[in-house]
Amino acid sequence: MSVLGERFLCRLVDVPPGEGRTFEMDGQRIAVFHTRTGSVFATAAECPHKGGPLADGMLGGTTVTCPLHERVYDLANGRELTGDCDLMTYPVRRTADGVVLLLPAASDAMIS
Repeated sequence: MSVLGERFLCRLVDVPPGEGRTFEMDGQRIAVFHTRTGSVFATAAECPHKGGPLADGMLGGTTVTCPLHERVYDLANGRELTGDCDLMTYPVRRTADGVVLLLPAASDAMIS
């Protein structure tokens, strides 16, 4: 079942468990993370500290560590665990057939 306003972001098979990948939507780069337990999270693709590529970072449970300066972010809420430079997160859901959908609140905020 699809909710009005949900938008296709990626297929889960494109993001191996325990890793992240970057996708583009409406000119915005979004990092999608697939945890080893099967959860899916989406954040801004670049670290707000110095622009590091977060999808290349180390995924540990529900956190990601920026590969440039080792800043650690909670993927559920974007809070930096090692400082005060929070990360933008996007609400997503995965469907039974392995599609990752961006939820309406995020889609609306991304359109200028």
